[in-house]
Amino acid sequence: MMHTHIPASAEVAPGTRASFGRVLRDQRKTILVAVALVVADCWVLGQFGEWTLAGCTAAGIVLGLANHLATEFWLLKTITSGEQPTRGQMARATFVRLLVLSVVAIGIAVAFWPDGIGLLLGLAIFRLLALVMTTLPLLKELKKQ
Repeated sequence: MMHTHIPASAEVAPGTRASFGRVLRDQRKTILVAVALVVADCWVLGQFGEWTLAGCTAAGIVLGLANHLATEFWLLKTITSGEQPTRGQMARATFVRLLVLSVVAIGIAVAFWPDGIGLLLGLAIFRLLALVMTTLPLLKELKKQ
């Protein structure tokens, strides 16, 4: 029998209670990376006196993290409910979440233009790192099999 490591978020049994605290515990590495990115962003851009740009980029990273945590919480609730969501339900949930994120991001970017473009940069940077952090463990698991 081959032993494979399953991430903590995948070890949730249907019928257990979904909590945002569980999501925060399961995503602590991602949260730490986001905090490190915000600190590095402020440190680097602050050296150039670009505090508005630094704040907008940090806001983009925080919005990306909030979207990531909201997605993880929705997935945890779905798993613990024991229901099998339809493609339509999944598409609607994703559409609404991304619509809210887009409206907030574009609103802030326009309000702080031209430094507001940093918000979109922060979102993109966080998304890329979250994708890498999600993909690497999966690739390691596939390599073991």
